[in-house]
Amino acid sequence: MKIEKEIPQQIKRDAVISVLLYVAPIVLMFAFFYFTGQKPWQGSSGLPFKVPQFLEAIFKNLSSWGLPVIVLVIGVVEFILGLYENKWTKNESVLDIVCFVIPKIVVKPVVTYYSLQLLPQILPAAKDVFSWVPFWWAFAIIAVADDLTQYWYHRLHHQLPWLWRFHRTHHSAPYMGMAMASRQNIIYTIFFSQTYLTAALTYVGLGYAALFVKVIKSLITTGAHSSIPWDKPFYEIKWLNPIGWVLERLISTPATHHAHHADSNDDGIGHYKGNFGNMFFIWDIIFGTGIITRKYPSAYGIKHYQEEEWYAQFLWPILKSKKEGSELSAGGPMVGDEVAPKEIVIEPIGLEARVAS
Repeated sequence: MKIEKEIPQQIKRDAVISVLLYVAPIVLMFAFFYFTGQKPWQGSSGLPFKVPQFLEAIFKNLSSWGLPVIVLVIGVVEFILGLYENKWTKNESVLDIVCFVIPKIVVKPVVTYYSLQLLPQILPAAKDVFSWVPFWWAFAIIAVADDLTQYWYHRLHHQLPWLWRFHRTHHSAPYMGMAMASRQNIIYTIFFSQTYLTAALTYVGLGYAALFVKVIKSLITTGAHSSIPWDKPFYEIKWLNPIGWVLERLISTPATHHAHHADSNDDGIGHYKGNFGNMFFIWDIIFGTGIITRKYPSAYGIKHYQEEEWYAQFLWPILKSKKEGSELSAGGPMVGDEVAPKEIVIEPIGLEARVAS
């Protein structure tokens, strides 16, 4: 976690590249319209597939009650499917459940509802202004904008020490599982961009594509945290190797994301200082922050983890840990692995040992 001198330069360079990546799908869309002579803004583009009738009422009311309902349903479904036996201690199980339930069933629906109430007052002329954008172009633009933003949000919480403690909860568990996708400090969750972005895009007329991105991303990120190594067949079955080669460079898989949750970088497999991609792993390829080994770490979590109280991990800095020397305690270090290890010094007289910092 120690910030190196070259990191600020890397961040500046990669930020410039990111601006080009944000703009690229928009430029490609208008180039496509130019060369094909299409002018979708002159009429409604519509969806390229049929929406089941029982969902139509929800989708027609996305900008009012529809989106909060969908967010709530997804949260309940993920909660039911995501939690399973992980050899939890009581503290770990409470933390995982709280991190799963409160953001998905309370925070996100409430934020979405009030965002959709506030937007008409702030930007009354923007309602449905981009409803003409064809679905698949909207999907591409949103997928890049959403996931690249979250790549940076995630990366900065690892590379800037003062942000690390807001993300530490996600890395503290000594195991992996689908529930881990939501194990986050509440401050990290509140400022996570996707909920706000989905609400805003729904208001300006891109709700269908935004929700499609949200569902696809939820499946990929949940699968990447899963303890089931579903990507193994792509590496072990010869005729699947070409698909696996593309897959592991395009999206996050258990092998690449488990490496990010390893407790060490020393074995050549773990890479907690990289592999930051959420849905797309390709950002790590572009920015040089990823490694691909097709292997899985032997241990997960944080070596200096003290199994801090669940409330401290969830609500820091509002509530702090009582564990002395913890990153989450009052006056604790920003980054625990930067603290100098204690040495055992043997006194020459009496051979009595004392501990020196």
